[in-house]
Amino acid sequence: MKLLLGIGGTDDSLAALDQTVERAVAAGDDLTVAVLENPDSPRTPEEVVDHVEKHLAEANLDASICRVEGDPGSRLVELAESEDFDGIVLGGGERSPMGKINLGSIAEFVILNATTSVTLVR
Repeated sequence: MKLLLGIGGTDDSLAALDQTVERAVAAGDDLTVAVLENPDSPRTPEEVVDHVEKHLAEANLDASICRVEGDPGSRLVELAESEDFDGIVLGGGERSPMGKINLGSIAEFVILNATTSVTLVR
């Protein structure tokens, strides 16, 4: 399966990296990690790229890494469509005390606009 993982450097996106890399190794998925500009992230895109490179090396996984500039949600959807990815993976979503899932703006945009399957890792 050809997967596109979008991460912006938040803790939930790094958790999605962990789970997606684990799955890619086990299933033999073709993985591309798209590092997004996320103003809500405590990490810079450069720090995220370094983290991804180290994580992929530790997992012995040959995956592509690309930087995505501009509006993160729309650019991720465009990339997934233009390069025929089978699915998009994102981290995000927190439960409110009432049990409602609260999505970040990037995850919400991708879920509502992608024409491919979207997996939300929480």
